Amino acid sequence: MQKLLITGASGFLGWNLAQIARTQWETHGFYHQQPIEIASVTLHQVDLTDIDRVTAAIDRIAPDAIIHTAAASNPNFCQQQPEVSHRINVIASQSLAQICAAAKIPLVFTSTDLVFDGTQAPYLETDPVSPINIYGEQKVAAECAILATCDRAVICRMPLMFGNAPSTAMSFIQPWLKSLSAGQSLQLFVDEFRTPVGATTAAQGLLMALQMSPGILNLGGCERISRYEFGLLMADVFGFDRSLLSPIYQQDLVMAAPRAADVSLDSTKAIELGYVLPSLREELSAILAAQK
Repeated sequence: MQKLLITGASGFLGWNLAQIARTQWETHGFYHQQPIEIASVTLHQVDLTDIDRVTAAIDRIAPDAIIHTAAASNPNFCQQQPEVSHRINVIASQSLAQICAAAKIPLVFTSTDLVFDGTQAPYLETDPVSPINIYGEQKVAAECAILATCDRAVICRMPLMFGNAPSTAMSFIQPWLKSLSAGQSLQLFVDEFRTPVGATTAAQGLLMALQMSPGILNLGGCERISRYEFGLLMADVFGFDRSLLSPIYQQDLVMAAPRAADVSLDSTKAIELGYVLPSLREELSAILAAQK
C-alpha cells in the first residue's frame, strides 16, 4: 500500500480526507496545535513554518504523494494578520512544493474560490484570477509558486465546504446547527453565492486529483446557492423552523476582509474526470443520517 501524507489532518477538510484515504493508502497526517487521533492514520505534530522539521519528517515518512490541506483559511484572520498567514499560506506551501519536486512525487494543493472577485461567475480553471482580499491574494501567490516549482502539482480550487467535523475543527454549518437546535435565530446572506460541496465529496475529488495531469482543477458543487437559501434547505432536511432564518445583505455586516458576491465554480472538467456530485439535499441528508 502506498503512503499518503495529509497536512492539516486536524482541520475540517484534512480530517474528512483522512477518513477516506485510510481505506486506500497507508495514511499519515500532520497537525500543529490541535492534537487528534484518527484510527488507522499515523499522526505527526509538525509546524509547517519550520522548514527543517518539515523536511526531516517527510524524509522519515517517505510518502508517495502529499495532499496539502493545511492553511490559515479564515479571511478575516488573514486580513488582520497578513505576515503570520503569509508564512503559513505561501511560504510553507512553496516549501512543500520544493520537497515534492525533489522527491518526484505528486502534490495536491487546496486553493479557494476566493481567488476570484465575484463579478464573472461561474468561473472556469482558465479564467484570470482577481482576488479582493488578502486570503485570496495569498492563495494566488501559493498557486503560482507551486506550479512554478513542482511539475507534478495539481491546484484544486475548493468551494465552501460542509459536513461532519472532528472536535478540533468545524465547517460553517456546525454553528448554524447549534443555533437552530437551541431555537436561536440566524441572519444569513442573500447576496453571497457559492457552489458548496460536502467534505466527503470534496475529499474524493482530492484523491482523484492525485491521478490527473498537473494543472488546476475546480472542485465545486453542482448547485449555485446563497447562504440564506442553503440555510432554508438545511432547515427543511433537519426539521428546523424556517422562521428562525432571516435574510441580510453583505453591506449589513462589517467584516475585516471584503467578500466577493459570487464565486461559483464551474466544475465540468472535474466531472468529466469522474468527480461525482450528489445534490445538496442528498449531502445534508447523509450528514443527518450519520448523526443519528
